[in-house]
Amino acid sequence: MEQLIRYFETIPPLHRSLILVGGITFFWILEGIVPLFNVKYKKWKHALPNFFFTITTIVVNFPLAFLLLKTSDWTVANNFGIINWLPEMPFWLYIVLGLLLLDLIGAYTAHLVEHKVKPLWMVHLVHHSDHHVDTTTANRHHPLESLIRYLFTLIGVFIVGAPIALVMLYQSLSVVLSQFNHANIQLPRKVDKALSWFIISPDMHKVHHHYKLPYTDSNYGNIFSIWDRLFGTYMELDPDKITYGVDTFPDEKENSSIVGLLKQPFHKYRKPTTTE
Repeated sequence: MEQLIRYFETIPPLHRSLILVGGITFFWILEGIVPLFNVKYKKWKHALPNFFFTITTIVVNFPLAFLLLKTSDWTVANNFGIINWLPEMPFWLYIVLGLLLLDLIGAYTAHLVEHKVKPLWMVHLVHHSDHHVDTTTANRHHPLESLIRYLFTLIGVFIVGAPIALVMLYQSLSVVLSQFNHANIQLPRKVDKALSWFIISPDMHKVHHHYKLPYTDSNYGNIFSIWDRLFGTYMELDPDKITYGVDTFPDEKENSSIVGLLKQPFHKYRKPTTTE
C-alpha cells in the first residue's frame, strides 16, 4: 500500500494519460465481446463528440491542477482536514477513509447538486443526453461541468485534508471506475449485484441513465456505492427496461452534434414530462 501511495505521489503526466487511454481501450474491446445491449450503432461516429469532451475536460483540468497541489500541501503542512484530525489509524484505513470522503464530496455530492439545481442540470444534461451509453460516455462532460466538478474536488481536498498522493490515486480510480460502470458490458447478474454492494457496478449505474424520473435521480455514486445506499438514492431497474437519453431532450441528431451539445446548457429548462 505504501509503495502504491509513493508512486501516486509523483505519478508522471504520461502515466495518468495512459490510465485514461488504457481504460477506454480495454473497456471498448470488452464491449465488443460481452455487450449488455446488442444495439447496432456506429461506435466511432458516436464516440467522436465524447472524445471531444474528453479533450476539453483535460484542457480545463490541466492548468488548474496546481491548485489541487497547493491546497493539498497546505492542508498537510497545517494538519488541516478531517483525516488529519482523526485519531491515529492503520495506513490502509487512512487511505480507504480518505478515498471514501473524497468520493462523497468530489463525486456524489457534486452529482446530486447537478441534478437538483436547474442551471447545473442543464450543464450536466450533456452527459445524460447520450442515446448509446458506453465507456466513452464516462468523459462526456460539457466544459462548464468540468469546472463544476473540479471545484467540488478542490473543496473535497480542502475539507478532507488529503495529501497529493491520495488525490492522484482518487482521480485515477475515478477515471477507471467511471469508464467501467458506463461500459456497455454484461456481467453475470450475481457478480454485478455483489459488486454493487461495494462499488458502482455497470448495471447499477445504467439505471441512472434511464431517460425518465425517478431513475434519473438515483445512483449518483462514482466509485463507492455506500453513499447511495446510506442516503436513500439507490434504485434498481431491470436492464431490459432501460432506455438511454433524457425525455425532455429526445432529438438524437442534436444530442450527437458537438455544436449542439456545446449549446445545450443554454436552452430553456424543460420540466420532465413523465414519471414512473
